[in-house]
Parts: sequence; C-alpha cells; structure tokens
Amino acid sequence: MYWRTRFGAAPPPRGKTHVAGINFKGDRRPAMLIGGDNSNGAKAFSLYLHIPYCQSKCPYCDFNSHAAASWPEDDYVRALVAEIERRASEAPWAGRPLKTIFFGGGTPSLFQPESIAAIVAAAARNFGIETGAEVTLEANPGTVDAAKLGGMRAAGVNRISFGAQSFNEARLKFLGRIHSVGETREAARIAHRAGFERLNLDLIFAVPGQSVDEVLNDIAQAAALGPDHISAYNLTFEEGTAFFTEMKRGQIRPLDSDRQAEFYAAVREELPRRGYRMYEISNYAPPGHEARHNLSYWRAESYLGLGAGAHSFARGEGGGSGRRWWNERVPVRYVERALAGGLAEAGGETVKADGARGEFVFLNLRLREGFALADFETRFGASFDSVFGARAARLFEGELLVRDEGRIYLSERGLELADSVFAEFI
Repeated sequence: MYWRTRFGAAPPPRGKTHVAGINFKGDRRPAMLIGGDNSNGAKAFSLYLHIPYCQSKCPYCDFNSHAAASWPEDDYVRALVAEIERRASEAPWAGRPLKTIFFGGGTPSLFQPESIAAIVAAAARNFGIETGAEVTLEANPGTVDAAKLGGMRAAGVNRISFGAQSFNEARLKFLGRIHSVGETREAARIAHRAGFERLNLDLIFAVPGQSVDEVLNDIAQAAALGPDHISAYNLTFEEGTAFFTEMKRGQIRPLDSDRQAEFYAAVREELPRRGYRMYEISNYAPPGHEARHNLSYWRAESYLGLGAGAHSFARGEGGGSGRRWWNERVPVRYVERALAGGLAEAGGETVKADGARGEFVFLNLRLREGFALADFETRFGASFDSVFGARAARLFEGELLVRDEGRIYLSERGLELADSVFAEFI
C-alpha cells in the first residue's frame, strides 16, 4: 500500500504508490525543506552502494538481496572500488563531488568496518566528498555490536538506519527478522554511544494480527530510543516474495484497505505528536533531520548506483530528459564484470522529456512541500500549466491538488487518493 523508496536499488515505479487514510493536521501549507541540487554543471550528487547479502531473506522483501552463510566480501569491495574508479573518469560524474552516500542492501552491516572504510576512501579519492556530507549505512540490529558500530563511525559513516520493524517479538518472527526487540534497543544505545547523532528506525505496520494500539506502542518504544528520523511503512505483498506466494495460496490474508487506512491515520497522527513531522509519504523527522540522500531521489536529481542490481539516473542537458541504467543483479556475475573493467551494466533506457516531466511531478508530490512552479519551468523550459493544463485542472477542481504561494502539493484528500493523482502524470 505504501511504497518504500529505494531508487538506487530499483527505478521509480510507474503508478505503484497507493496512499489512503492520511489525516494531515495543522498548517495546510507544508513546511519547506532545506537543500537540494536542482542545477546542472559540476554540482554535488548522491551515491548509492548496494550490498546484496543477508543472513536470511525476509518474506516481504522484494529488493535484490540474497541469503548466504558466507559472502565474498573482499572481492565485492574490490568490485565496488573498480566501479567507483571507472565512473569517476566518465561523464556526467567526472569532477563532481558527493553530497550523500548510502549503503543499502541486503544487510550492509554484515561487512566489516574496514571494508566500508575502503569504499568510502575510494569515493573520497575519486569523486571527493563535500564537507558535512551525509553517509548512511543500513543495519540489522542483530548484526552489530559496540566494536562494529564504533568502526563504522570511524570509517566515515555518520548516519545509521536500523530495520527495527516492530517491538513485538511475535511480529518480528512473522516478518522473518533475525533480531529481537532487546537487540534493537541495545543497537540504538550503542549507536548513540559510538557518536551517531543521526539515527533512523524503520517500522512496519498493518501486519496481519496487529492492532492499532500495538502500532502506537511500536512508535512509543521507537521514539524512546532517541532516533532523529523514523520511517513507517505499510506491509505490502510484492510479487516474487514469499508473502505474495502465501497470499495467493490463501495462507496469509492482508488487512483490508479500510483497516490499513485506519493504521496509517494513527501513524500519521502519533508520529508528529511525538515531534516527528511528516515530510514524505512514509518518512518523519524534525525539521533539518530529513534523509538528505532520499531527498535527492524525490526531487528527481541525478544519482549514481553501484553494486549488484543498482540503478542510476543522469539528467540530460537542460534537465529535460535523461538516462536510466541498471547493473547485473546476480552478485557473482556482477563481481566478475566489475572487476573485468569497472562496468557491470545490464541494461538502460532513455528518459524522454515527457517522461522526465511526469517523474519530476510524481516524485516531488511524495513530499509534503510538493514543488515550486518556478523550479519546474526552470528545469523544463515550459510552465507546468502549459504541459499538464487540463489534467491538472481536474485535480485542482477535485481538490486533490493545492496551488499556494507558487507551489503545488497534495491536499489532504489528494494524499488519500495519491495513486489517482500520480497516474495523471505518469
């Protein structure tokens, strides 16, 4: 129901986001976010690094992850470094520094701090990293200890994202998680002690058998651990996952849409009440603590994805078009290709102007602040109304979109019917 953003690991979906039951309260004009690169030239960009290995595959996960008892860590690091060196010598990345780095997976925390340090050092050596850049690493609470987190901090990681998912042992078991509630609490504590001021906790809600009170308790326990960011995702049953197969066989029954909307409304009310403002459909943080890496995706900026199955997007000249490509998904074949010449592309596509304009609108509308009409015109050389006139008019008339002080964003009703709104632009 609520699509989890991972653009470096997969391309933007086409009409796959569904949002319902959102009850936005407070100032009807969303708060503005700070930062963002909306220009061409030698500007900083975001780097995504995919580490596909896991100790076990979660039954709901549709990312390119592979359960393994052991993994070729040294070879994989060498493959990533080879990709970094090759891409840093080519357009459009040559001469441009990094503003964010994101290690996603899989379970990046399975790798040793020395491996992460080698990758960060290669990125700094070949691209350069801006002062104050955000460097995030996803981690499973059951795979870290004080030594590992201290080593990650020393390696240059300054933001940790833990897949907490739930503070109920039965739900964790149902979700196939390898960690316990106690391990989540301990991981958050030692992360703070290791110097991580930036800490995200992921939560999953609308799990079969779950109650709204249980979700509120999850939020309370997550907030008590002092993260500066919380992501809350509706459980989805994606094709190709174990849960999807079990659903088709009648072994699992998802909650109906009205019940899921009830859960989402509760999440939307409780997280802001605890100081975590909704700034994107599934993401909450106090002002200034938003995930800067993900903001690059939602603002339709260029990003480079390296690793098995990683996706990249490069804006074209003038920003009106671009190119998207993706790497070999199978880790062993990815390593072979990357080590052979620094490239492991498996395919790509040109994003033409029409598609680029639609993606810009669709992605930016995920943000509560929406987008500035002036930014659209600067990027595409045409006004929003001249491109989307009639279609947008229906959405304004239906009170699904709001135009206010030179910006367009989803209304409360538009949030509830976001799928229908996005479909008009894709």
